[in-house]
Amino acid sequence: MQAFPDAGALRAPSSLDDLLLYRLSRAVRTSSGMATRLVEGGFGITRREWGMIATLAQQGEMRSSALAAHLHLDRVRTSRGLRGLVEKKLVARRQDADDRREVHVRLSASGRELYEKVFPRIAGLNTDLLEGIEPAHLDIFLQCLRHLEERANALSAQGAVVEKANRRSGGTRHRWPESGAA
Repeated sequence: MQAFPDAGALRAPSSLDDLLLYRLSRAVRTSSGMATRLVEGGFGITRREWGMIATLAQQGEMRSSALAAHLHLDRVRTSRGLRGLVEKKLVARRQDADDRREVHVRLSASGRELYEKVFPRIAGLNTDLLEGIEPAHLDIFLQCLRHLEERANALSAQGAVVEKANRRSGGTRHRWPESGAA
């Protein structure tokens, strides 16, 4: 692993390893990969399905649109994930009595049982990642993380990046400016 940059390098990056988002992404990829292997290999659910199960376990029954918003997912991905969970009999659905377009979802007994098996393992992985970090440093880290989340939300709301991904049209393969050059 490359040396971690100091504060000056983070504020004026000159290499890939100086980019905060790159370093955060590497840490998340490594650790979330373990969680993905745990839920997929050990329990036969995807990471997205796990997020839905855990949210429903903590929040109780909710509208599918509220679940999507809570998980920062679009409604299509949420709908696909929920469909898989219903097929696996881990989630139950019901239509809203007042608005038939709205669907409410909740964990089934099997879903609750799965949550009770998986959560302690995921929680253990998370606490293992924190091993060796002093409590005072964790407090500072949490303050910084809160600031990063708030700042990211503010930048997104301000439209800091105006470009939009267009994956429906084939993504970057159809937009690469040099694709026709030989």
